[in-house]
Amino acid sequence: MKLRNATILVVDDDPDLLTAVSLLLKPKVSRVIKEPNPDHIPSILSREEIHLVLLDMNFKSAVNTGNEGLFWLARIKQLKPELPVVMITAYGAIDLAVDALKRGATDFMVKPWQNDKLEATLEDALALRKPRLKSGNAVAAGVPELIGESDVMKELLVKINKIAPTDANILILGENGTGKDIIASTLHYLSPRNRKPFVKVDVGALTDTLFESELFGHRKGAFTDAREDRSGRFEAANGGTLFLDEIGNITLQQQAKLLSVLQNRQVVPLGSNHPVPVDIRLLCATNVPLAILADEQRFRKDLIYRINTVEVQVPPLRERGKDILLLAAHFLGVYSRKYNKDFEVFDSSALQKLRSYHYPGNVRELQYCIERAVIMAEGEVVTDSDIVFSPIERAEAPQAATPAAGNNLVDLERNTIKSVVDKHNGNISKAARELGITRTALYRRLNKYDI
Repeated sequence: MKLRNATILVVDDDPDLLTAVSLLLKPKVSRVIKEPNPDHIPSILSREEIHLVLLDMNFKSAVNTGNEGLFWLARIKQLKPELPVVMITAYGAIDLAVDALKRGATDFMVKPWQNDKLEATLEDALALRKPRLKSGNAVAAGVPELIGESDVMKELLVKINKIAPTDANILILGENGTGKDIIASTLHYLSPRNRKPFVKVDVGALTDTLFESELFGHRKGAFTDAREDRSGRFEAANGGTLFLDEIGNITLQQQAKLLSVLQNRQVVPLGSNHPVPVDIRLLCATNVPLAILADEQRFRKDLIYRINTVEVQVPPLRERGKDILLLAAHFLGVYSRKYNKDFEVFDSSALQKLRSYHYPGNVRELQYCIERAVIMAEGEVVTDSDIVFSPIERAEAPQAATPAAGNNLVDLERNTIKSVVDKHNGNISKAARELGITRTALYRRLNKYDI
């Protein structure tokens, strides 16, 4: 469901927050209902068609539970099991919010928030509401931006329909910007676990200490800043789906710890000797090609087999043919509404330019390109002059073969890259940061020099 068609119920006893959220959302949604008293929730749900609830975690109410948000979440789920609920919490109450995810909340927002982040969270919650299968073994438009009619996308959608209802661990492969996170969301919300939490972690960005604490949790006093017990993401996803993004960038030491948890189906929080059983479906994603990932110097094969019952290859945009214009039209509508513009179509020159480009940044690059065009265009339609592709990606376009005279420079670049990658134990994100290039650029060089 689209945000602009939604009726959103905001429940919070802070009048300033109600006013701020109402002012933010009114231009973007069909209707905002403000309610300071959570006792009125049942009657509102009985008489109004509500599409999403934005619910505070704490109220000065007669419900004396110490965490009223959980009480009212349970009440909402009892009355309307399919209704998405996004929790509002203070930074110090994140553990309560994680508990809310376990009990059926769709997501949570930490106060104070960024307006764009709130809008995106609500859009995601609505888009993932009541997913359905379309005829012909395709995935319905219940999941945002899963758009495609090309042959490669039809094959992908057929595969998703086959594997989504299972509990198989899935490895999602694809270049940056192809939409691997959307595929993961689709697999969860078309599975029997879709009423349980969907928890995403960018594991490639975690240090060794954060890796254990974030995934497995910790006990008070386990390290300097551990002032209280904290559940990890495995526990937060219990009964649902855990999505580990950038799995190809974790260290061998982290891989060993992850393998142990997956084999035993239990976690041991930092600072504890007592294992905690977990029931999760595991989805992983990486932009590292499987052939490179299979090198045991950088990734354990026993872990690959554990996370890769079935692999899903997400095609790059340049291989999706007519999907380019479908996606462009979709983004044109999204950003025309967002920026209050009247653009409905591209002219023929813009269509030709969109068709002929190779999209090294994939769907993400197309999305940002269309957003920029909507902002900057001044005519009645979007023309080719309004379509400006990313200079970042153009700077990384494949170059002509290096002449023999440059062999010494080539050797220097190859040796430097190999040294930095080895230094970081194959962590591509860290190596790219040290080299001052993007991960995409680094992968191209790794392939170029067969490292």
